[in-house]
Amino acid sequence: MTTFLGMPGPPAGPGSDLTGSVPFPAAAREALEDRRLRRNLAHATGTIRAKRAAVVAEVEDWEDLRAAGAAIKADTMARLPELLEQLEARVTERGGVVHWARDAGEANDIVIDLVEQAGASEVVKVKSMATQEIGLNEALATAGITPIETDLAELIVQLANDRPSHILVPAIHRGRAEIREIFLDRMPGLDPDALTDEPTVLAAAARAYLREAFLRSTVAISGANFAIAQTGTLAVVESEGNGRMCLTLPQTLITVMGIEKVLPSWRDLEVFLQLLPRSSTGERMNPYTSMWTGASPGDGPQQVHLILLDNGRTRVLADPQGRSALHCIRCSACLNVCPVYERVGGHAYGSVYPGPIGAILSPQLTGVTGDGVNDSLPYASTLCGACEEVCPVKIPIPDQLVRLRAEHTETYASAHRIPSAEAAAMRAASWMMSDAKRFDRAGRAARLGRLGMRGGRPRLPLPPPLSGWADSRDLPELPRETFREWWARTRGESS
Repeated sequence: MTTFLGMPGPPAGPGSDLTGSVPFPAAAREALEDRRLRRNLAHATGTIRAKRAAVVAEVEDWEDLRAAGAAIKADTMARLPELLEQLEARVTERGGVVHWARDAGEANDIVIDLVEQAGASEVVKVKSMATQEIGLNEALATAGITPIETDLAELIVQLANDRPSHILVPAIHRGRAEIREIFLDRMPGLDPDALTDEPTVLAAAARAYLREAFLRSTVAISGANFAIAQTGTLAVVESEGNGRMCLTLPQTLITVMGIEKVLPSWRDLEVFLQLLPRSSTGERMNPYTSMWTGASPGDGPQQVHLILLDNGRTRVLADPQGRSALHCIRCSACLNVCPVYERVGGHAYGSVYPGPIGAILSPQLTGVTGDGVNDSLPYASTLCGACEEVCPVKIPIPDQLVRLRAEHTETYASAHRIPSAEAAAMRAASWMMSDAKRFDRAGRAARLGRLGMRGGRPRLPLPPPLSGWADSRDLPELPRETFREWWARTRGESS
């Protein structure tokens, strides 16, 4: 490796699935009109929240675990270059091959080349945020290679030609009846009379469909939840057993992993195997925890490859204030408590990373330009702070959101001679508040607004951009006198 990872790297590649086609406000407005989506989201997030709260309450030293997780991640980011080099050395010693990918395009090219070298036209996949981020399925299909998602929710999304809407539960926006119709339409040989929308029946149909793919596929592609630099060991945690099948049956195993997933030692992994299951699925431990170190002759995959993905991460790493976003362990706890996500779902964010963590990670990976679609994501929050309270590694998400909003404002101002309506309003407010007499006169003049208000709403429609703010908010009734007038009346001018 010749690149010093502390230097700002380029933004994520153009082929990355990190940016939507429209800004968040427009996408959210459309999502809010879908009542079934809101009902599904409310039920699912509420259930996961309750499960998480119950298992977290059982752990007396939960806050100590969170503090340890945050400290380990901060130390890892500070030593990331040397830890990645150590990981590469250990994986290589155990018969694996390590590849470095600067962006999505390079990573996809490496994967396609490896699959073609193996002579395969089909691959099975373990659920992986990194491969979704780089648009791997689309790249494989373009190259004539068929990817098969083996996680049940990911399979539903793939069969429906849909996009994931949640980090942990990608098909959270789909109901059981919808899933049944998807299976009948896309899975061959199913009996419409026998296939009901009962979860056990749907799972059995998916299991039979996937078992054939497991047995015939010679190449598997996975992500990794963690990598241990100390030994070169990779780890995947999952709940269905499909990961175990992908990691053991094929002859070739290709893992695509973001460079931030590395941990220094096994003792560090101990902390995260307690934090992750409780924060994500609300379980005390993951049903399946699979680990592998290189290739073992005669046992499991004989060709083992690890692709270390940058795709904007060194750019984030170089920012001391922003790098805590790389601490994320993809548990999705912040999504499940976010009032914004619960109402609009993941598709409104445009990126493969939705919710509060996506609102700070995606703009940093792609870059804040002033006019970009992702520039709207830091505003997709009420700043209630619930996300930071549940984050297992204590990422200060609200602080990051405010910082990114400021960065967007400054970037927009430097790129445009004419200030935005918001910037103009803030300048006017600053001018008015910087002088006591002007502030007093403004307060007195504001009383005139009482004439134009009724029940907290304007009597007449306001023109843009004021309409965009007032249409979704009720204003408190304006007082008949200002605070200064009240003070003078009740305490006297001299006081």
